[in-house]
Amino acid sequence: MKQFRYKIKDALGIHARPAGQLVQEAQKYNSEIMIEKKGQTANLKKILMLMGLNVKCGDDISVSVSGTDEDKAAPELEAFFKSHF
Repeated sequence: MKQFRYKIKDALGIHARPAGQLVQEAQKYNSEIMIEKKGQTANLKKILMLMGLNVKCGDDISVSVSGTDEDKAAPELEAFFKSHF
């Protein structure tokens, strides 16, 4: 399992449009990908679960990637967060 932490810098947090882009990015991988905020977790491949976390600017999140392509998925998802959030 691979993990990374990230502090959301986007003023709007993870709102509808970027959440959709993030879910599409996560769906490229076979691994299970989970996002956690303040003890609540969601499957990063399911937009309604992601939106339910209500991630705002300044929130610390943790992403866990577990599966056959975790070595590729984790750094690519971390780069996606850095460039979009």
